Amino acid sequence: MSKRTINFYAGPAGLPMEPLKKAQDELLDFAGTGMSVMEISHRSKEYDAVHEEAIALTKELMNIPDNFKVLFIQGGAHLAFGMIPLNLLRKDRKADYITTGNWAEKAYKEAKLVAGDRVREAATTKSEKFARLPRPSELQISPDAAFVHFTSNNTVEGTQWHEFPKTDRPYICDMSSDIMWRPMDISQFGIIYAGAQKNLGPSGVTLVVIREDFLEMCEAQDLPSYLRYRIHAEKNSLYNTPPTFGIYILRNILAYNKSIGGLKTIEANNRKKGELLYGCIDKHSGFFKSFVTEKADRSLMNIDFFLPTDELTDTFVKEAKKNDMVGLKGYRDIGGIRVSAYNAVTVDNVKTLVEFMEEFVKKNG
Repeated sequence: MSKRTINFYAGPAGLPMEPLKKAQDELLDFAGTGMSVMEISHRSKEYDAVHEEAIALTKELMNIPDNFKVLFIQGGAHLAFGMIPLNLLRKDRKADYITTGNWAEKAYKEAKLVAGDRVREAATTKSEKFARLPRPSELQISPDAAFVHFTSNNTVEGTQWHEFPKTDRPYICDMSSDIMWRPMDISQFGIIYAGAQKNLGPSGVTLVVIREDFLEMCEAQDLPSYLRYRIHAEKNSLYNTPPTFGIYILRNILAYNKSIGGLKTIEANNRKKGELLYGCIDKHSGFFKSFVTEKADRSLMNIDFFLPTDELTDTFVKEAKKNDMVGLKGYRDIGGIRVSAYNAVTVDNVKTLVEFMEEFVKKNG
């Protein structure tokens, strides 16, 4: 087999080797059908087994209570930004949005298009370029909010909620870039949604975990059918032809995650990767400068930092590529370096990067 590049792209991102090998082995003959899983009917018993296992593994790994539904939809977070207010902000309901970055702000703006002044900004750190999360004292949560929307990890800016915002209102959360990075209590959420292309699988699948009381709030009969969460729940995510290959890969990855010890093992690996990366950045703080201003807000999924000059940044990216590490160029609006260390990035991958960073400082510091 040819060598594997170390993939630090922000998404679509790298996937674990074992699930990919399984897909390779089954590509031309899935489950004895003589066909690829991409070719068989989504109504077939062979695909149905994959679909049901993907749902069951999601529930098991996330410890999802019985009063939640697991859905596989398309359209990514962008579609969810609109579906959520279209379904839930009926009958003069109101909602609070915490805007902490590029994607959180997009969710807020889309909700405003649907519900206008009934969507309120509970806090924002935009004036500081989203380089930190709001402090508890800065949150202005309304007692009549039907839900509080936030983004758990800010892919662009490299901040992450390690403790969720304090509120007695139910959460709706975009977890696209840190879904399943650790165990957590799901019961406090009305909806969790996540594009698969960072921690769960390939692009094209969106995981939605929705509580039954939130499904009951989705009363809209005037929406196009595909935009109704209730229809997706009633049809078990088979209202239209689902992204079958994406769900198959997601199933493979979840089965692999279970085999290695589940989310506790994944969390331990992610924390070790963070210790290594931030340890190197802080050790050479005169050379590497973190974008995030509060250490408590630092993401373990997306690590942003600057080098002293743009020229050194370009050299860093080019030399890393020569050493089989890609995806390190920072987001266009921020610049610098961004290391996306999602679940599939191994501790050894990060050790290799840190060794490269140490050598780079010796040569250029």
